[in-house]
Amino acid sequence: MVESQPLSRADTPTGDDALLQAWAERIRAAAAGGPRLRIRGGGSKAFYGNPLDAECEVLDTRAYAGIVNHEPTELVVTARCGTPLAELEAALARHGQCLPFEPPHFGPSATVGGMVAAGLAGPARAAVGAVRDYVLGVRLLDGRGEDLHFGGQVMKNVAGYDVSRALAGSLGTLGVITEVSLKVLPVAAGEATLCAALPADAALERLAHWRSQPLPLNASLWSPHAGGTLWLRLRGAAAAVEAASERLLRETGGQRLEPAAAATVWHSVREQTSDFFAQPPSDEHGLWRLSVAPTTPMLAWPGDTVIEWFGGQRWVWAPVSAAEALCALARQGGGHATLFRPPAAQPEAHERFTPPEATLRTLQQRVRAAFDPHGVFQPGIWGY
Repeated sequence: MVESQPLSRADTPTGDDALLQAWAERIRAAAAGGPRLRIRGGGSKAFYGNPLDAECEVLDTRAYAGIVNHEPTELVVTARCGTPLAELEAALARHGQCLPFEPPHFGPSATVGGMVAAGLAGPARAAVGAVRDYVLGVRLLDGRGEDLHFGGQVMKNVAGYDVSRALAGSLGTLGVITEVSLKVLPVAAGEATLCAALPADAALERLAHWRSQPLPLNASLWSPHAGGTLWLRLRGAAAAVEAASERLLRETGGQRLEPAAAATVWHSVREQTSDFFAQPPSDEHGLWRLSVAPTTPMLAWPGDTVIEWFGGQRWVWAPVSAAEALCALARQGGGHATLFRPPAAQPEAHERFTPPEATLRTLQQRVRAAFDPHGVFQPGIWGY
């Protein structure tokens, strides 16, 4: 279901409504030929996506903040776009709940709107789903300045559900997400992190085998640390986690980490603060993300590789000139490559995404034209 509620110029709203009115006016001015708009919350993910037109004006969303509604018994929360992500997670934690997809913050200024627009998920992504899988409904100002509502605020809602999901990962190209309703889940009763020394090929083989087993797998990480180390996180019913831990420790000869040490490992991956992510080989190297089929063997690429999502996500450092070779490697694995963070020496590097095939590209362009017919939002961020 889609409801359109244009914010009329004749209205005289107050408070938060006045803020949305002002945003709608700016959008209409941009549609009439004024400066294009760059939607920005905390800016913690501003590095992601192709650089925008320097002539864009920033539309800062942080003033429109607050948790609108939280129904712990219904496992649903509704929050405004400028709400700090840390604030939302803290509110959920007080009720023993969480965002299972573990959205990265990449800094203390991350907002709920930026989380949805970026569509990025953390270590548990392969086990629990992506951001879009938890979006129930959204409120949006489109490229005409119209106030649109998609979906709803209950998990059984189906009307408009796919449109709400489409906004996750859209990078602000479809409009200003003003509110979002999200499905949340209780924090798992049991959790364990195991660590074992394994070379990459052996780790990928083990992960492929374990994925086919009734195990409470939640996240994995392989790094070249100390010749090859695999970290595996289990989450679920306490009894199931304990039984699986005992079995996997016998199979790998590994060890179980203390909770504090385990939390440090997963936080360093989620927020990319570990040595691998924080220390590029040089200023000419950018961080590349290769999304491939989990069964893809170790990629023939010089330099270190970090593997997440049970084999489905590979991270490497490489210069921009390696784009074609990395895209070819990703295609061989049934996926695609993304320049996730540009090199320090080339912050304005373009073409960061593998171009979609023609049919998909046409479909994406039609969707964008329907929401933003005048090209008001984030011009050039996708590179096409």
